[in-house]
Formats: sequence, structure tokens, C-alpha cells
Amino acid sequence: MTITEVSKKFDLSQDTLRYYERIGLIPSVNRNKGGIRDYTEEDCKWIEFIKCMRNAGLPIEVLIEYVGLFQQGDATIDARKKLLTEQRDQLIARMEDMQKTLERLNCKIERYEQAIIPIENELKKSED
Repeated sequence: MTITEVSKKFDLSQDTLRYYERIGLIPSVNRNKGGIRDYTEEDCKWIEFIKCMRNAGLPIEVLIEYVGLFQQGDATIDARKKLLTEQRDQLIARMEDMQKTLERLNCKIERYEQAIIPIENELKKSED
């Protein structure tokens, strides 16, 4: 796949894809005879993984470390698992914080609705 096709498929800019490759988030992408990037299925799996992890809030530095460990082979399985476990625990904590924020927002909205609806009803009565 060309960089244009991959960019559209994953809704990432071509600059982002080049950046991810440059910093090592995506292993080096093969190029055709004309020097154009030619993304493989494996490259696309990495991009999908990186995008998913970035959307979940994982820092680029952590992902670079993970990819580096992966490239070192099976000797790093425990280290990779530990890194992912730590990130999962941090994500769970962020989700709990977000849930508390959501609950607070819902309470605020409910207060507004409780205050506004009676006022609107009174206005409607006075219009009649």
C-alpha cells in the first residue's frame, strides 16, 4: 500500500506516518524501485496498534520502548508484558478519574435542568 492509501485507511496524516517511522514506532517501511514507501500487512498492523495505544493515551516514549523491546526478540517478553501492564493500570486510573468527572458533569447538568424546567413552565403558563 502507498502512504496515501495507509493515510486514508488509518485517518493519519502522511507526515504522522513518516514521523512514526523516523522515531522507530513503525519498523522501517520497504520501498519500491522508485523509492516510494510500500506498506505491508505487517506494517499496517503496527500502525493500527500504535494508533490504538495513542488514542488510549499511551506516551510516544513508552511505545518507542515497547517497539524496541519487541525488535530485540523473545528475551524481552517479560519486560514487554510489564510495560503493557503498567500502562493498563495507568489507563484504568485515568478511566476512573474520567468516570468521576462524568458523574460530576451529569449532576451539574441535572441541577440546571431542575432549575430551568420550572422556570420555563412558569413562562409558558404566563404566555397562555
